[in-house]
Amino acid sequence: MGISLTQKRSAYSENTRALHHPKISPLPDYPIPVSTMSSSENCACITGTIHSGQPSGTYSTTHTLKTYITGNPATARALVILYTDIFGLALPNNLLLADGIATQGNFLVYVPDFFQGDPVKLALADLLIPVDEKKQSTFGKYTGLLANSIDFLKWTRRHKAKETDELCMKYLGDIRREFSNKDGKEWKIGMVGYCWGGRYTLRAAREENKIEVQGKKVPLIDAAVAQHPSNLVLPEDARGLVVPVSVGWGEHDSMISLAVKEAFEKTCKAEVKDGGTEVETENVLWSPGRHGFAVRGNPDDKEERAILEGTERQTVKWFEKFLTT
Repeated sequence: MGISLTQKRSAYSENTRALHHPKISPLPDYPIPVSTMSSSENCACITGTIHSGQPSGTYSTTHTLKTYITGNPATARALVILYTDIFGLALPNNLLLADGIATQGNFLVYVPDFFQGDPVKLALADLLIPVDEKKQSTFGKYTGLLANSIDFLKWTRRHKAKETDELCMKYLGDIRREFSNKDGKEWKIGMVGYCWGGRYTLRAAREENKIEVQGKKVPLIDAAVAQHPSNLVLPEDARGLVVPVSVGWGEHDSMISLAVKEAFEKTCKAEVKDGGTEVETENVLWSPGRHGFAVRGNPDDKEERAILEGTERQTVKWFEKFLTT
């Protein structure tokens, strides 16, 4: 796993666009980097803000999972699977992200409910990183976390790594087979994951998860993007990557340390040195980049809005590079 670029990107931008506005200017090219992340047992996605907006997609069932679908299948250049943070389909941000990716890249985007109707309660979303910290008392913050901690621990026990991984990989295998000859063409498939979903996106890019389609062994996906991926198990999750991978890290991410980023990068380099498959990787370091920066940043804050827009560009440009050529 080689060919990596590393770059630190500032959040500030004088020429920003509305993250969720459907009419936006073309996305500029920019260099791409590679980073690492933390393997904490507790998912960090219980922080951030809840955005407003009207999702433009529809719901259907795909391979037994309720799925939010957005984009035009008649003109779409590729399929993108979006694996959300722990708030799943209940968080408007996740649906608006899908709409943005579909619009900017002309992709068909599926957002499956990998939590099967059991996401983490939205009440937790603003406890750790509220929109305005000055309006939240320390007492209110910690009593709120204490009141919800037992429910959250129970949730993690209902969504253990092994079962979660099996559900995700089976779904992706079914999708790969379906889209190997859908509407008379073979579709390329990208996957983007946020926080909780970031880990499983990286795992979908591994050699060990290849499947047989029409007599050939193929990866589950053709390109991957992970934003502030949580609960990484290293070096395992960085081994055997066989498709191009882009990862977004936060410089001041309280849940995913830069040491994890470094460990991820070192594992990727060691893989190539040991004779592993050499694929293109990129690690983008976003500053300031608090946890949840790609999903639940505050669009009314200049720096956080620029990161929201920048991570969307990162995702779309990566997929344009590897899914449309």
